[in-house]
Amino acid sequence: MSWHDNHIHALRFVEGQDGTGDLILDLDYILEWLKGDGGGFRFRIIPVTLTFHEVMFPKIAVNYASASAAFGPFMIHGIERRFEKRTHYTAQVWKLPITFPNGEIEFEAQGFTQRAAGAIVESEGQRLSISERNRGT
Repeated sequence: MSWHDNHIHALRFVEGQDGTGDLILDLDYILEWLKGDGGGFRFRIIPVTLTFHEVMFPKIAVNYASASAAFGPFMIHGIERRFEKRTHYTAQVWKLPITFPNGEIEFEAQGFTQRAAGAIVESEGQRLSISERNRGT
């Protein structure tokens, strides 16, 4: 799976047990980049809910001020995963580099699920409008 240039519209935390919880992201998942005749692209996009499970130690930095950006969905470069040895366990560390505006989300989690939250839309842009996100819900 690739989350390159996907836009996150919302994030929320849901408290779980033993100091963990879920990190839930509402995002526009680009299913396919469609090459146009003039060299440009169109995109097949579906709104999804991406949930990371048993999240611990989240760090979030999103800097809209540095880019003088209007507040809105932010774009991630992708999702990276690595394993780090801790004193009593091996952690799965997830990192979401944010390309616009500048930033990063990083945390430990046991895994994730991703579920469709609407209909597939073909778009000229890499993110959906509010009305496009609400189609088929």
